[in-house]
Formats: sequence, structure tokens, C-alpha cells
Amino acid sequence: MVNIEDLKLPPHHLEAEKWVLSTVLIDNEVMYILEWMALEAKDFYQKEHEYIFAALTNLRSTRKTIDVVTLSDELGKADHLDVVWGTDYLYEIASFAITSTVAHEYGKIVKEKAVLRNILTACQKISGEVYDQEPVPVLLERIEKRIFDLTQVNLSDSLMHIKDVLNQRVEEYMELVDNPEKLEAGKVNTKYTALDDMLGGFQPGQLIILAARPSMGKTAFALNCVINAAVQEKKTIAMFSLEMGNEQLVDRILCTVSGTPMHKITKWLLDDTDFANLGEAMETLSSADMFMDDKGAVTLNELRSKLRRLKIEKGKLDMVVIDYLQLMSAGWSKFAGNRVQEVSELSRWLKELARELKCPIIALSQLSRAVESRPDKRPMLSDLRESWSIEQDADIVMMLYREDYYDPYTDKKGLASIFVRKNRNGPGWEVELQWMKENMKFANLEQAG
Repeated sequence: MVNIEDLKLPPHHLEAEKWVLSTVLIDNEVMYILEWMALEAKDFYQKEHEYIFAALTNLRSTRKTIDVVTLSDELGKADHLDVVWGTDYLYEIASFAITSTVAHEYGKIVKEKAVLRNILTACQKISGEVYDQEPVPVLLERIEKRIFDLTQVNLSDSLMHIKDVLNQRVEEYMELVDNPEKLEAGKVNTKYTALDDMLGGFQPGQLIILAARPSMGKTAFALNCVINAAVQEKKTIAMFSLEMGNEQLVDRILCTVSGTPMHKITKWLLDDTDFANLGEAMETLSSADMFMDDKGAVTLNELRSKLRRLKIEKGKLDMVVIDYLQLMSAGWSKFAGNRVQEVSELSRWLKELARELKCPIIALSQLSRAVESRPDKRPMLSDLRESWSIEQDADIVMMLYREDYYDPYTDKKGLASIFVRKNRNGPGWEVELQWMKENMKFANLEQAG
């Protein structure tokens, strides 16, 4: 026999719910605070309170005065007045709170209890699906989606006073003075001296756009940065390729690391020396924390889910590379037929993801054909394809250009220019690198010989 003491109700706080409703009746402006907190009617545990808050929200949206009279009228229109025990209960609610100054604190309690109930509901659904013995891949994807949805709730506190931010920064400054090695721990260096000097390396939370016309070598340059960071700096790197398969990427990486010409790998014209070099390269790369995903048309939710999981499993994530932005899909039907709006959402979302994961994200991007119609082929910010918001959201915009692609008689044959067209924390500049096409490799000029 089950005792009544053994029955547990879902998490809730009825007094906090009453206090929140009461503060709105005391001061209508409290609704601004509750809207900022994203408090919704469904966050209230008691059904009567849910109906009351829904009516308050409706009154707020129509800019009507909120009091017991207008509230009872709104509830009556929805046939909910009797359900909430009539006008007498509304007067009881109105007199429940003493002041409206603590509305935020009680609203936070209501929101947190709602989150706990959502967690409980998700766990119950997951448990039921496990017993239903659905296919494991389907079940895992559904579980991941439920957990992802739970993490989207914003429980952030109020705005920070500058004094608190300053105190926090002073502590961080002192920590860096005492432990200067921590200054290097968070950033990722490309190992291209002039570029690292200019940018200070790629910093956590940055969105970096690497743009170029086709065949300029932007994928090769991104892979060079990945190799340098993973092999030389022991960083954990994730790369999403929406254009090439993992096998093709690995061939390019082996070509760069081993020094074996790409045509010999693709045509399988390898001699004993090549096999020895490839073997050494494989041994070097096997110990590097490089993770690859070649699933085409990856959506935003899939990308975030995979990166979160990788960061949890490895304990860190230092850099993400996406090749390339225009092949991504938001995965939401509301953008159907409006590619410019979708790419705008993608770039904004990637910036938010970089901040959330606290690592730089490099997104490769195509340039428009407008470059080809100009006498001067050097790319500009206005050449970014499909959305001006890419320029707006990015912290750094780098553009790759090789003059010998357009002019085979140029005196810059074998050179590649990296134009830093936007640098949120410093000046823009041009960096020249040596381009070794056979090995798909970029090198500092002083190291090229």
C-alpha cells in the first residue's frame, strides 16, 4: 500500500506564483520585467494561475489597464472566471503581495520550478521511449533534441553594473600577470607569423570568415591552420566539411604533412619513399585531436549538438572550422525561398555559438562573381556572397587572393595574399604567404625556401 507521504508532487511554489500575479496588479509595469524574463503562462503550476497570467498577458498586449475589474472581464471572455474561483479569488490575489519591488526574484522562482518540471517530463518521456524499444539511433537523436530544448531556457540574471564587471576584469588581469601562460591557453595561432602578429591569434568567442573565389585555396588554407593548431599546439579541432568527404580531406592533409605531391596520391603513383613519408605523417596525425564530419547540409541544431557533445567528451574544444557557410541550412521552414535571410541567420547564430562554446569558429565563404568583372580582382567586403550580415556578425574577415590565378606572368607567381578586410580589435592589413600547390601548403615567406 502506498502512503500519501510517498507521493511526490512535481516541483512548484504556489506562494511565489501568487506573489508574481499580485505584483502585476499592484504595478502594471512589472509585466516589462516578466516579459524580459520570458515568463509564460505555461510556467505556472496551478492551472488557475496559468489562466490568470494568460489573461494578464492579453491585457498587456492590448495596452489596457490591469486591475481586478479588467482582469475578471478578460477571464470572463475566455470562460475562465468561474474556473479561477471567481472575482473573490482575484481580490485575494491582489492583496497577497506587500510590494512589487521583488517581482524579479519571485518570477525567477516560478521559472526555475517550471524548468525542473520540464526536466522531469523529459525524463519520463525518455524512460517510456526506452521501454518501447525504439531504434537506438532514433532514440538517441530524440533524447539529444529534448536535452537541447531544455538548455534553451534563459535563466540569466539582471544586467551587470560596470563596477562588478571591472572587479571581475581586475581579477582576470591579476591572474594573467601571475600566470602569463594562460594568455596563450585560450587562443589558437595559425603559425603564420605576420598573421598571428596582426590578429593576436584567433580568440575564444570570435567568428572568423575566410572568403575567396573558387580555386583560390581557401579549403587548403583552412586545413593548414587546422594542422598547425592540432599538431604543433596540441589543440582540439572540429572540422565540418559540407563539400568534400572525409577521405578527400584526409588525402589533402596527408599531402600537406608528408610533402607528397597531391597528384601522386590521387593517381596512386606512390613509390617506397612516398609510402615512408605517408607512414610518418599518419603516425603524427593519429595522435592529433582532429575531429571531422562530412555530413552534407548540416543544420544548426545538429552542429550545436555535435559540438557540445565533443566538448563534454574531450573536456575542451579549441577551434571549429566549417567548409563552407553557403552550404549550411538553418533547418527551419520559415526561410523557405529566402536564402539571404537564411544566411543572415546562419552568420548571427554562428557568432552566438562561438561565444557559447568559448572558442573561435572559422567559416569559409564564397565570394560573388562581381570580382571577375572588375579590372582589379582583389576581393572586397562587398563581394561577400548572399548576405551583408556576414560582414556585420564576423569579428574577422580574411580574403584569400592569388594574383597568378588571373595573371600567369605576374612577378608574384607562387604567392598568396591574405587580406584582413575586417578586424574588430585592430587594423586591417595584407599578409603574403608562399603557396606550394603540389603539397597544398601555405608557408611563411622566410620558411618557403
